[in-house]
Amino acid sequence: QIVPLVAKLVGNSPRYHRAESTEYSILVIGVPNVGKSSLINSLRRLHLKKGKATAVGGEPGITKAVLTRIQVCEKPLMYLVDTPGVLPPKLGDVETGMKLALCGAIRDHLVGEDIMADYLLYALNKQQQFGYVRRYGLAKACDDIEPVLRRVALAQGRTQKVKVLTGTGNVNMTMLNYPAAAYEFLRDFRAGRLGRVTLD
Repeated sequence: QIVPLVAKLVGNSPRYHRAESTEYSILVIGVPNVGKSSLINSLRRLHLKKGKATAVGGEPGITKAVLTRIQVCEKPLMYLVDTPGVLPPKLGDVETGMKLALCGAIRDHLVGEDIMADYLLYALNKQQQFGYVRRYGLAKACDDIEPVLRRVALAQGRTQKVKVLTGTGNVNMTMLNYPAAAYEFLRDFRAGRLGRVTLD
């Protein structure tokens, strides 16, 4: 629906009839990690039957510069220009920032996976979305992130070997890897494995 709609909008606008050129260049903009590059690749695949022209990934910052024009359609001749994601330099409040981070618009390590996991649990409980209880085999919903991450770590086998200094020397111990469990919790949410959740 996008290409015909754009062609119609451009065709009906008098400002585009000043030049002889009949090609359209369209800039694709939006917050990071919403699928701008994926949209361009899909349109290209659909209208030109050609493979992807721009790299995509499940984290923000894959597109680092305004790229050259990418042809997505022959008739009408249409080019899309991919851009890096843009966010306002200052977010309105912390909660908005947390929601953007959970959706992958801000890199996880800049906020902290543990903080994000804690906020995610809060958001899920607030909306009474208890898919995590079933997924991780918890007895019931809880407000404390620690038992949830413990269950995630056990279920996913997220452990780490740690050297512990004792009075008789070093001892190697296997401990649960909570940062890895927090990352898994976030991944499950983003993949829709905790249910269809809208943060707003």
